[in-house]
Amino acid sequence: MTVIGIDKMSFFSPQQYIDMVELANARGEEPDKYLIGIGQTQQAVIPPTQDVVTMAANAADEMLTASDRKTITMILFATESGIDNSKSGAVYLQRLLGINPYARTIELKQACYAGTFALMQARDYVTLHPTEKVLVIASDIARYGLNTSGEVTQGGGAVAMLVSANPAIAQINQDSQYLSRDVMDFWRPVYADTARVDGKYSANIYQDFFKAIWMRYKQKTGLDITHFQAFAFHLPFTKMGLKALRDVLPEASEAQQANLMREFEASRVYNKRIGNLYTGSLYLSLYSLLANSATLKAGDHVGMFSYGSGAEGEFYSLTLRPHFKAGLINGQLEELLSNREQLTIAEYEEIFDSQLNGPTDRQLDTQQDTAKFVLSGLENEQRQYICH
Repeated sequence: MTVIGIDKMSFFSPQQYIDMVELANARGEEPDKYLIGIGQTQQAVIPPTQDVVTMAANAADEMLTASDRKTITMILFATESGIDNSKSGAVYLQRLLGINPYARTIELKQACYAGTFALMQARDYVTLHPTEKVLVIASDIARYGLNTSGEVTQGGGAVAMLVSANPAIAQINQDSQYLSRDVMDFWRPVYADTARVDGKYSANIYQDFFKAIWMRYKQKTGLDITHFQAFAFHLPFTKMGLKALRDVLPEASEAQQANLMREFEASRVYNKRIGNLYTGSLYLSLYSLLANSATLKAGDHVGMFSYGSGAEGEFYSLTLRPHFKAGLINGQLEELLSNREQLTIAEYEEIFDSQLNGPTDRQLDTQQDTAKFVLSGLENEQRQYICH
């Protein structure tokens, strides 16, 4: 039987960030409320020259070979920060990345969950077409507004995943369990560029969904916590995943509890410093786990909990392949994080209010943006993308 799964992963987030201690001080909060209570240390800042399309292109470009670009026959773009209510972000990527023109280009939306649905569709498609590949993108910008309760859980970036037969990283198993309910914990009206959220309610719904789906998973599969060597969670802020993990830790032995906690810490190394990236948060956590774990090995099972407000959740598993670290770009996140520029809170606030919005033509200064793909402005209500 042909194995189908994630062959490669790549990540991009812009070159600027703020420190959570400085943000806490500026907002009159105790720093530990952000560092421990939320579980965040830094937050990516998205300049006007980057949007979900450019971030997706920058993430994917670094991992795709010329052969990949020829054999990709589908691009699935998951985002809740779309730039157009009609045209898919995926079709921009097809042009920017030089991908085979005979490919489907689709955008998907269901809050933070859509990246998981895209991954499942990619797996099923490649199962039927094992010589083809699917590019899955989860790209988002989390915006709640300055001086709001959600400000500490902002951020942004893009995770790119290539799904293929005989993958390097992990097999996507056919064991998904999912749950949907009409819940008003988070939403973004079409007229707004910032989200509306009931933070405490949303965190409670997240935990409720995890417990309900985990129970169903055990009932349907006959598997339990002893089957897993690690869990990866959707991490809009990292304390949320920690609370969910603690809900099920009593099911494990003391030794396994210690192992699962160690792997969880590995899974949130990068999320702590990037912040929230909605559809990509679970997959940045997976990337962090694979890159930072010193003990995971081929054949190990990773439990994956995906959640999107509104609400939809899913739990499924991955089985790690013999050379799973080879599917990651060596040193990518470490280099990205070490080369970032720290902004003052005043500089961050100015950038936050300078995003490209509305129908007015505008030319952006791209000289300070070191990324390969940038947004240069708006002309005749059309976004202008260039390659440096």
